[in-house]
Amino acid sequence: MKLQDTLSNSQLELDISKKVKIYLCGVTVYDESHIGHARTIIVFDVLRKYLEEKGVEIEFIQNFTDVDDKIINRAQAENTTAEVISTKYIQNYFEDFDGLNVKHATIYPKATDHIEDILKFIEKLIDKQIAYVSKNGVYFSVSKFPNYGKLSKKKIDELESGARIEIDEAKKDPLDFAVWKFSDVEPLWESPWGKGRPGWHIECSAMSNKYLGENFDIHGGGRDLIFPHHENEIAQSESCTGLQFAKIWMHVGMVTINGEKMSKSIGNIKSIKNVLENWGPNIIRLFCLSGHYSKPIDYSEELLKENLTKWRQAEVCYYELIHTKSEDNQNLEETVFKISKDFDKALEDDFNTHLALSAFFQLIKETNRLAAEEKLGNEDAQIIKSEFLRMLKILGLVIPEMTENEKQEIDYMIENREKLRKEKQFLEADKIRDKLNEMNIELIDHKVKTIWMKKEIIKSENKK
Repeated sequence: MKLQDTLSNSQLELDISKKVKIYLCGVTVYDESHIGHARTIIVFDVLRKYLEEKGVEIEFIQNFTDVDDKIINRAQAENTTAEVISTKYIQNYFEDFDGLNVKHATIYPKATDHIEDILKFIEKLIDKQIAYVSKNGVYFSVSKFPNYGKLSKKKIDELESGARIEIDEAKKDPLDFAVWKFSDVEPLWESPWGKGRPGWHIECSAMSNKYLGENFDIHGGGRDLIFPHHENEIAQSESCTGLQFAKIWMHVGMVTINGEKMSKSIGNIKSIKNVLENWGPNIIRLFCLSGHYSKPIDYSEELLKENLTKWRQAEVCYYELIHTKSEDNQNLEETVFKISKDFDKALEDDFNTHLALSAFFQLIKETNRLAAEEKLGNEDAQIIKSEFLRMLKILGLVIPEMTENEKQEIDYMIENREKLRKEKQFLEADKIRDKLNEMNIELIDHKVKTIWMKKEIIKSENKK
């Protein structure tokens, strides 16, 4: 598998002959997660599921930033503690992403649980004279890392003249950044240099080092983290260890609204909770995977509706496959094999989920065409179903399960309807159809049979 590496600006081969170690920068838990967070995490969820389907062992670490100025400010505004705020939004995170069918990370380390690891990391930087103590905290000396800016392709002199830099007279250089901030505001911890809390960037360096070692396979996050967060992680980590930090840097494009970045000041943030309630997990996942992961994608109701239409075709495909009893097979092994190869090839060539989805929907289109023409045989259906379910699993899409009792009840109602239609009792037959519609069961009439499908309830589908 080849992935685009932000650092080298080229495609690099991911070694899948051994365990693959991935560190994904998670959320700062001071507010609800939004659709931008969803895209990044869904992209990495599918990457992980694809590799695991191929038999690759994955160690997947995703942190929570649970000590930060934003959390402290939120706690003060609500007259509570930072711990109460972070606990609340970590719980909300799991509700959101469990709802989106995202597999749990191997570990979700929290910054507050790793203060000792962070302090030891800072001590190493001070011992190497790469970090220094000032009156406001401990700072990383950017001038001691000559390759600073290599990830973001920013030059130090340009940063000094053009970037927005926090003014702090205690810093030796305007570009230096805090690894430990002195403070007398809770939460705070004792350190050899004074009471305070860690800087934002140091937590990821310390935790990735602890769980994945000094050099690991993939470091990921949204493109907005390239600078300064990931740039500073590289500087700290490589200064501390003397080794390359991550082999591949994989960054996911932003989700915009009408071409603009989501922000509270504009009031255009789409929370996962709200979008999930209105559109369900499958539509959101299809939306997040519909463009190349590295490019921005614009959120719109129109795009969600397009993906809903596609998902309805996927539901039809599934129910056509499970209801097929015909012996009229078309020997589709070769066709299914080619589509399967196209799906895998798309993901292995810089994880092109857009092309992978094209292969997925090609399989669906071919299945539904054969079913409509009464040419879908039982053996072919089993071959298609196996590949359909494989793709479904990798993409993290789920067709809701039904109990045997529910299936039997629906079959009984449909048999009754057919009997009434043959007896020309159309009014009574239509009543049964109306009742099935209330259960979100849609009937698909064929020449010689009627099959049913259970449609996922999408609140936004009937909204004007």
